[in-house]
Amino acid sequence: MAHCSRCLIPWGQYDGQYLIEVDRILRPGGYWILSGPPINWEAHWEGWNRTREDLGAEQSQIEKVARSLCWKKLVQRKDISIWQKPTNHIHCKANRKVFKRPLFCKSQNPDMAWYTKMETCLTPLPEVSDIRDIAGGQLAKWPERLNAIPPRISRGSLEGITAGNFIENSELWKRRVAYYKKIDYQLAQTGRYRNLLDMNAHLGGFAAALVDDPLWVMNVVPVQAKTNTLGVIFERGLIGTYQNWCEAMSTYPRTYDFIHADSVFSLYKDRCDMEDILLEMDRILRPEGSVVMRDDVDILMKVKSIIDVMQWDGRIADHESSPHEREKILFATKKYWTAPKPGQNQGLVVS
Repeated sequence: MAHCSRCLIPWGQYDGQYLIEVDRILRPGGYWILSGPPINWEAHWEGWNRTREDLGAEQSQIEKVARSLCWKKLVQRKDISIWQKPTNHIHCKANRKVFKRPLFCKSQNPDMAWYTKMETCLTPLPEVSDIRDIAGGQLAKWPERLNAIPPRISRGSLEGITAGNFIENSELWKRRVAYYKKIDYQLAQTGRYRNLLDMNAHLGGFAAALVDDPLWVMNVVPVQAKTNTLGVIFERGLIGTYQNWCEAMSTYPRTYDFIHADSVFSLYKDRCDMEDILLEMDRILRPEGSVVMRDDVDILMKVKSIIDVMQWDGRIADHESSPHEREKILFATKKYWTAPKPGQNQGLVVS
């Protein structure tokens, strides 16, 4: 579902480009809800300081674009309108004889969304054989959806990832999270952390292993990752986004209580400086927040030397399987500190 409440986006303009983008990110059968101008303009036009004609034309244009996308308007009640995207494109392809625009995209990869220009073409849904079929596959209901085989994996859309790999990955992260909680007692403490970030989420196993805890996880799929797994994360009912960790994350300082970084520094080796990634982690981590990083021991030794200067407490622990594994785990906490008052030269004040 996508919801717009008085977001003041010109949905009907620019050949419907903004609604076309909403269509791209909506699942088959998903809903778009619009509340606020111009919905129910008949009752509010004077308060909005606009003419009846202007508001009526705006809503008519939105309705026209929605029909061209094959959306069905389900209801308009007071200040809210709800449209539904079709579950497949069998009828939509047929009605291109009526709606000449937008055309279906020809060579677009619909999952590409990092520095990608929006287009005014309609993203085609996966082919189906029957009008009653759901394009891309039916999703299980929550909470079964979390651990059911995601349709993208079951239909073989992700090279090298099978249903067996998915199940093994889920079990692996249950063991790893249990090990984390033994080492970091604060992670095991209910309610200690609320906003979590997984910097290299892969299939979302870390977040899934924490589903029974009162927290949420932002699952990041790095744009440099070998396989684009963001679709799997959403099919599991989790949330996520793309990110290039050589760049700043689009969020405000001190967003997250806890950051998890699995093989992030190996992934970005020779791409950008380790210090830059760590400084960005420091920016978005709350004071007294925690970090768990797992990587090759040589890389973590370098990380440890940097975070010591950043006023973080850190210690390296063995891999959960064996102390003979080269992969180690670095547990760290960002200290709460303040700069000295003007005129003082006593260094940082740490609590």
